[in-house]
Amino acid sequence: MAFPTKVALITGAARGIGKAATRAFLDEGWAVALLDIDADTLDATMEELGSQERTLRLHADISNPDQIKSAFAELEAKFGRLDALVNNAGIAIFKPILETTLEDWNRVLAVNLTGPFLMTQIAAPLLSKTRGAVVNIASISALRASTLRVAYGTSKAGIAHLTKQQAVELSELGIRVNAVAPGPVDTAMAKAVHTPAIRADYHDTVPLGRYGLESELADAIFFLCSERATYITGQILAVDGGFEATGIGLPTLRRGG
Repeated sequence: MAFPTKVALITGAARGIGKAATRAFLDEGWAVALLDIDADTLDATMEELGSQERTLRLHADISNPDQIKSAFAELEAKFGRLDALVNNAGIAIFKPILETTLEDWNRVLAVNLTGPFLMTQIAAPLLSKTRGAVVNIASISALRASTLRVAYGTSKAGIAHLTKQQAVELSELGIRVNAVAPGPVDTAMAKAVHTPAIRADYHDTVPLGRYGLESELADAIFFLCSERATYITGQILAVDGGFEATGIGLPTLRRGG
């Protein structure tokens, strides 16, 4: 018997944007399966949420097909349905292009690109029953090059095209597929790796003049999965304060030059 409310599966749900998205879905009355590779952080998040009837803990590596299949078996056993898949889990290795190893490259693409491909393949039969939605998390690095991100940016560019490919082909099953491309967001990762100088550079380049909030990304993700977006598919929505749209000269314009 299917769960009486809608169900979302969110990968990388233990922290950051994934955790914020989990809260957004729960606040809207959905049930959420939280999948993450970091068992300790996942446990802490589950304890913090405290909604055991409407949550499910799934410990898995999305680049491992056997672990994904086991996770979906648990989801189906508890909820019996799936209405939305949010492919949020990802990793970044920041290195100059000539210092990026084959191991670095393979791991980033395995998690950031192959993972969402595998997750969506396995989720499709369940999503087809509910005419559900997939939201892939891309990045502004998919749309414009950034230094030190050759593997990350390429993987996210792949996600942008994978989204279109999935949208076209899965439409026959009634499944919508879109992507959200975050700009600079005030996540724990950003706080750890962005120096004051880098933060100032972003402020100079983002028209809205600030980092985004995790909750702002979560709102966009939920919208694309909701009944308010039923005629939207194959789109990459940049949630970036205008960063992707900006050319040179913004700081000069602000100074009135």
